Formats: sequence, structure tokens, C-alpha cells
Amino acid sequence: MLDNLREKFARFMVGRYGADQLSRFTLIASLVLIILSMFFGGVPVLGSLINMLGLFGVVITYYRMFSRNIQKRYEENQKYLEYSRKVRERIGREQYLMEQRKTNHIYSCPGCGQKIRVPKGKGRIEISCPKCHTKFIKNS
Repeated sequence: MLDNLREKFARFMVGRYGADQLSRFTLIASLVLIILSMFFGGVPVLGSLINMLGLFGVVITYYRMFSRNIQKRYEENQKYLEYSRKVRERIGREQYLMEQRKTNHIYSCPGCGQKIRVPKGKGRIEISCPKCHTKFIKNS
């Protein structure tokens, strides 16, 4: 029965746009707004407004996902990716640094602020900045 339902949904989605980064963002933002509206339930106007915005976001998200105008939805997603590029790159850098912190210490050069990666467990070492050649001592 579940396979039959999946097959019907797959046939329904043929020729439709489907999910992309913009639809994921709007769906998550809408769900956050709906959850926030529960906390503002004591303030009737504000809670209702936040809830309506959340529901509107969900409707827009599903409209985009079920749309047959693939070119238009693609252009919307590209604009979103262009606007959010800096934020996504910053998050990616931070994730990379967090991953590096498992095996390395990351220090900032006192001279120029350059980030320097040093392996953990080497004891007290002298670090030379590759950018400005300032030398400083740190524990690894």
C-alpha cells in the first residue's frame, strides 16, 4: 500500500518543480512562526498575525513546490541563493573551523590577526605567522 502511494505521488510530481533551497528555507521559517504564535497566544492580535504569516508561508512553499512553471521557480531560487551566499559561506567557514578544532588549535596572530592552525598535543611551541612572520609562543 505504501509503495502504491509513493508511486502515485511520484506520478503527480512529474513535470512539477519540487523542493529547492528556497522552499526549504520558507518552510522552516513558516514552521518557526507557527511555533512562535503558540507562545504569543495570550496576545490575541499578535499571536493571530504571526500564525497567519506562518500559514501563508506554508501555502507559498507548497505552491512553489507543486508549480509547473519550472523556469520561474528556478529563477526565484537563484535569486535567493545569490542573496544568501554570504551567510551560507560564513556558516560553511564556521563549520569547517569547528571540524578543525577536533584535531587542531586555531590561534590568531597578535600582529596581523591571521588565523593559524596548529596540531594538538605538541606541547609548548613557537609559532611563526606565515603572513607577517611574527613569532609567538602558545601551548598546543
